[in-house]
Amino acid sequence: MNNRILLIDDDESLRRVTEYNLAAGGFDVVSKDSGKHGIESFDEKRPDLVVTDVQLGDMNGLDLLKRFKEEEPDIPVIVITAFGSIEMAVKAMHLGAFTFITKPFDRDALRLSCSKALEMYKLRRRTHNLAREINRLTGTQGMETANSAMAELLETALRVAESDATVLITGESGTGKEVLARLIQPRSPRFKEPIVAVNCTAIPETLIESELFGHVKGAFTGAINNRKGRFQAAHLGTLFLDEIGELQPEMQAKFLRVIQEKLVEPVGSDRSEKVDVRIIAATNRNLQEEIETGRFREDLFYRLSVIPLHLPPLRDRTEDIPGLVKHFMKKLEAPKGVAFSNSAMMKLQSYSWPGNIRELQNVVERCIILSKSSLIEEDSVYLSGQQQTSSGEYIPTIPPEGVSLEEIEKGFIVKALSMSNGNRSQAARLLQIPRHVLIYRLEKFNIDI
Repeated sequence: MNNRILLIDDDESLRRVTEYNLAAGGFDVVSKDSGKHGIESFDEKRPDLVVTDVQLGDMNGLDLLKRFKEEEPDIPVIVITAFGSIEMAVKAMHLGAFTFITKPFDRDALRLSCSKALEMYKLRRRTHNLAREINRLTGTQGMETANSAMAELLETALRVAESDATVLITGESGTGKEVLARLIQPRSPRFKEPIVAVNCTAIPETLIESELFGHVKGAFTGAINNRKGRFQAAHLGTLFLDEIGELQPEMQAKFLRVIQEKLVEPVGSDRSEKVDVRIIAATNRNLQEEIETGRFREDLFYRLSVIPLHLPPLRDRTEDIPGLVKHFMKKLEAPKGVAFSNSAMMKLQSYSWPGNIRELQNVVERCIILSKSSLIEEDSVYLSGQQQTSSGEYIPTIPPEGVSLEEIEKGFIVKALSMSNGNRSQAARLLQIPRHVLIYRLEKFNIDI
């Protein structure tokens, strides 16, 4: 934010004084003497704030205000005039002016109004930027997360993106770890350079060193030419290492050396090459547990987790499911008029989603393909964690280690109450039991709402 102000006033002496006072207050001021020149400057410079007089030589300042707000609705505009009236002030505010100031005005009062207007603009820009990045993270357009934890994480990601710090992204498979990494890179100081992604589980153990650090001709059978590794390819850019927890101890040691010394040694070479990369790593493993069992180096963990970001699983942010479903319907080009019924949506929101967002997309696609009508009903939603009887009844799968029936019942009751915002009658309908039976269960399980 440059705090750039466009000042438009045809009174030369007042314009010069106002420009001087604002510049002395730390603002970057561009002044123009007419509405025409103000429009030209607005289109060319795109200021953060406009301060305009009402009586201009070639046009009315309120018409100018209207035009600026039509082009950029969030831009704050302060209107000043020597001929103020309540009617004019009301009209200016109705057209979207930030405030209305009559001449002569106090220097400090104008500076304060400018500071407040710029702060508001900065907040709006920040909100819009966050919404856009949320769209990118979730793979959606026009949807903002309704989950506070997810919103906080995304806001943190936007802040750390502007640094060069190493980031460790954790979360279950399918939560969008690589998408989050690709959100960070364009906003980093290295945005002009590439982001190189490496999936550590997709490369055979015998080739991982060559893939990361490169090799020289003759280093091993099949090495017919010198080849750069992923580190060299990402030089000056970002290297995203997915499933870093899968690296074997020997490779962890070599990887740690590269991070510390910023040098890589290609396989078969006795010379090191300098590399400058930002590391973003990701894993679905609990690295703290891996450290305790000796499968992951503690010193490498602390090198990687300068900025830890944990993506919540979909089951912990089910309020985002309706928006995600809407996006996937559009992305998959569902026939016009096809929609999920309320009961079908409730079923989606009550599922645990072990495959997270990736699994949700698969379910939506399956429903679109197999649905026999434009309204997708609950019995058309087949979830992989459930078994379906011939009557259409869904029965949860029992894991090999067994499960507590009481805990399942308590879990469904708590979920139904959450979905109904604590309304017992509605929760009872969701559970398909009489209200008095639900109340009995609440007392039995000591569930307090």
